[in-house]
Amino acid sequence: MKNQKMYEPDDKMISIIGDNYSILQSLGSFGINLGFGDKTVQEVCEDQHVDTYTFLAIINFTINGYREYDDAERLSIPTLMQYLKASHDYYLGFELPYIRKGLVGALDENDNLARLILKLYDEYARSIRNHMQYEEKTVFPYVEDLINNKVTTNYDIETYSKHHGQTDQKLRELKNIIIKYLPSDGLRNNQLSATLYDIYNCEEWLSQHASVEEEIFIPVIRSLEKRSKQNDVSFKISNMLNQNPENQETLSDREKDVIVSLVQGMTNKEIANHLCISTNTVITHRRNIARKLQIHSPAGLTIYAIVNNLIDISSVKL
Repeated sequence: MKNQKMYEPDDKMISIIGDNYSILQSLGSFGINLGFGDKTVQEVCEDQHVDTYTFLAIINFTINGYREYDDAERLSIPTLMQYLKASHDYYLGFELPYIRKGLVGALDENDNLARLILKLYDEYARSIRNHMQYEEKTVFPYVEDLINNKVTTNYDIETYSKHHGQTDQKLRELKNIIIKYLPSDGLRNNQLSATLYDIYNCEEWLSQHASVEEEIFIPVIRSLEKRSKQNDVSFKISNMLNQNPENQETLSDREKDVIVSLVQGMTNKEIANHLCISTNTVITHRRNIARKLQIHSPAGLTIYAIVNNLIDISSVKL
C-alpha cells in the first residue's frame, strides 16, 4: 500500500527508507551511499552531489505517483540521466543474471519444460538488453547534445516516445507458466518460490522504471527541445541582423510580396492569383530572391521576413 506522504527536503533520509524500503535500490541509482546517519534529504543530496529537487521528484513519483512539480524546469537533466543509466547498469549487470541463476538452481535441467522456461527467460532478457542499449547508444547521447546546444534534425524525443512501450510481457508470461504448469518437488520448491518472488519484484521495478521515463524524463526532454529550437531560431536571426546589408542586392516591393506569400504557405499558383501575375513571373521572382539573398529554404525566408519586419513573429509557427 502506498504511503501518501509528500516527502520534503527537511525529512530524514532514514525515515523515508523506514517508510519505503523499496527506495534502497533507487539510492544506488542516484549514487547515494549508505552511512548518512540522521541527515535530512537535502543534507544527504548535497553531501553526495545529487540534485535534491530531482531526487524528491522521482522518489515521490515512484512511491506515491505524484506528478506535480512546483517548477518542472528545475529538474536536473544530468541527475535524471545518472539515475536512468545507473538503473540500467543494476538491471543488466545484477538483476537479470541473478534471476537466471535462481531459475537454473530451481529447475531440473533434464526436464524439457524447464529448458523452455530458461529459453523464454533468455528471450525476455535479450529484449530488455536491446531496449536499454538503444537508450544508451541513441537517446542519451542525443540528450547530451541538446544540453550542449547541439541541435540535430534527424532525431527527436517523440521518435523515442512512440517506440517506448512496456517490455515485460514475456516476464508476465514466464511467471504464469511457472505457477500454472511447472511441477516441483519439495527440495526445489522453496528456491523456485524465492525466484518467483524476485520475478514479481523485477516486474514491478521495470514498470516503475518505464513510468519514470514516460512521466518525467520524456516531458522534460520535450521542454528542452523546445527551448533549444527557440534558441536556434534566435541565433539565426541574430546572425542575419549582423550581416552587412551592402553585400545583398535590394529586393523589389513585388519580391517582398512574394516572400510574404511564400511564408504564409501559398503555392506558386496561389501567389500568382493573389498578386495578379502569371505563374512564370512568380517563378522568376523566386529565382531572383534566392540569388539576391542566398536563401533557398522556407525556414530561411521566414527568418528573413521576421528580421526585416515583413511579417510578425507571433504569426509564425516555430
